[in-house]
Amino acid sequence: MKQNWFAVFLATGSLLYSGIASAESSTEALLQDMGKASQSLNYEMGFINITKQGIDSYRYRHAISNRTSLAQLVLMDGPRREIVQRGKDISYFETGLQPFTLDGDHIVDSLPSIVFSDFSLLSKYYDFIAVGRARAADRLSQVIRVVSRDGTRFSYVIWVDEETKLPMRVDLLDRDGETLEQFRVIGFNDVDKVVISSLADLEKANLPPVLSLPASEQVKFTWQVKWLPAGITEVASSRRTLPNMPVTIESRLYTDGLFSFSVNVSATTNGPSEQLIRQGRRTVQTEVRNGNEITVVGELPPSTAKRIADSIVFSAK
Repeated sequence: MKQNWFAVFLATGSLLYSGIASAESSTEALLQDMGKASQSLNYEMGFINITKQGIDSYRYRHAISNRTSLAQLVLMDGPRREIVQRGKDISYFETGLQPFTLDGDHIVDSLPSIVFSDFSLLSKYYDFIAVGRARAADRLSQVIRVVSRDGTRFSYVIWVDEETKLPMRVDLLDRDGETLEQFRVIGFNDVDKVVISSLADLEKANLPPVLSLPASEQVKFTWQVKWLPAGITEVASSRRTLPNMPVTIESRLYTDGLFSFSVNVSATTNGPSEQLIRQGRRTVQTEVRNGNEITVVGELPPSTAKRIADSIVFSAK
């Protein structure tokens, strides 16, 4: 009898694990569909971004015409600011500034970066948790939480439209569950002819020239970061001198494919020995050690930024 109960227990556990794995797989697939839909469908949405600094409203249009991505993002209040995409060219137009173009796959400004993430990569370090169904922008959506497994980063809650798979709402949460930022769609149109017609002029428009960025210099530093959250990798490094100041700053840029931050080291100034500034998703952690000023800047909780700064070690010059 005991053997029979043990067999039942093993079978039940196996089925439970299989169900959990299947749910995680389907949730990841839905997030992958969201990313594909955002870059392949023809649609127009009005949305607002809510941060600690206030509320901004935008209009975003996206279409595929002749196998080329076309998109337009317009700030709806205050001085006009417009960003347009044609293929790999992302052009910026802003009152009082010279227009310019950068290379890119999509417009990143004011749109949640998580929408364009590689979720198969993130699945190694984040859990995707299905919460249920809810309405957003008057559309039925599947609600998904994206949570860092080691608790060292922020988390997201995403409302994915059941019909189009487009994001209708995205909340960025800190580790205490407080909302830091919110992307919320307030108007939506997916009529192909209307959207394509609204972007037709963009196909023949004269865009500003692409900015030529200086070639990156291979640099070697006498310091290393000994602790980083799981999945974080270094993507760039640089050494530069500040204008009108005899101060050289060495920087390393890191990302996990969702959140980014930099670690900066320079000769010490007359500032405080330790300082923490937090503004929404961005944290600035500064400390002075052995004549060096260490500053961690980016999308990190304060405790994570401090742990990274504390882990830096210097070698003999």
